[in-house]
Amino acid sequence: MTEPTPNFDTVRDWLRGLQDRICRGLEEEDGQGRFAEDAWTRAEGGGGRSRVMKEGAVFEQAGVGFSEVSGQTLPASATAHRPELAGAPWRAVGVSLVIHPRNPYVPTSHANVRYFEARPEGREPIWWFGGGFDLTPFYPFDEDVRHWHGVARDLCAPFGATRYAEHKAWCDRYFFLKHRNECRGVGGLFFDDLHADGFERSFAYLRAVGEGYLAAYRPIVARRKAMPYGEREREFQLYRRGRYVEFNLVWDRGTLFGLQSGGRTESILMSLPPRVRFEYGYVPEPGSAEARLSEYLVPRDWLAEG
Repeated sequence: MTEPTPNFDTVRDWLRGLQDRICRGLEEEDGQGRFAEDAWTRAEGGGGRSRVMKEGAVFEQAGVGFSEVSGQTLPASATAHRPELAGAPWRAVGVSLVIHPRNPYVPTSHANVRYFEARPEGREPIWWFGGGFDLTPFYPFDEDVRHWHGVARDLCAPFGATRYAEHKAWCDRYFFLKHRNECRGVGGLFFDDLHADGFERSFAYLRAVGEGYLAAYRPIVARRKAMPYGEREREFQLYRRGRYVEFNLVWDRGTLFGLQSGGRTESILMSLPPRVRFEYGYVPEPGSAEARLSEYLVPRDWLAEG
């Protein structure tokens, strides 16, 4: 049987539908907030739909963006390690989201699923999939972390016995703040340059990850969104959001690629939290719930521990 050729339009149409489904699911979970859509175009080619929920009952700010961008050549910084892409027309499409809940007991979450395709003159197309999802709690609960990773493990199972372990480890490595020597959160899945399995199987995995996000996140939100909290918990949440800002602006390759390739700045930076605080020399009180977070910001085999 002949392997299907890459089909950009099929991936694009599925990703647009995924954005719709995730927005509906988050609106249902919030119960009050609604996404406002900001449709935009890009002079160099393409455009997108940025959807943002502000001041919902559960989600202080939630951004779910769809983008389809293209160009005639990539910037030199993007082709330094992939010289075969130099001078090739390219297209990229994806859905990216970051959810910042109001209640400090509800974790922040992130997901991204994307497809890239370049067509060098006289050669076969160069394409790959990438993405994943990860969880950033401030007051972690073991059952939440195990549920999150359990969904990740189960969706990986049809794609090989080692897929979950490999992409979990990749997530732990990627979402790591080197200057702080700590993980951004408790991880999940991360992958890039996925093409060796062929287009059809690689696309199937992308769909499994994209659809798995709500299955992993909504039950956690439902368990924690009504928990009472006070100023202490809120202040700690705002302080730890600062780590999120540090990662996105210092280390995240997606943010860098978007800005270097002429992406829409407002949409790229909608991942940043609406409120955040920085404090010089902050150290949590020993033995406190805030100090306990450090035990979770290291790579761990969450499912084996459970």
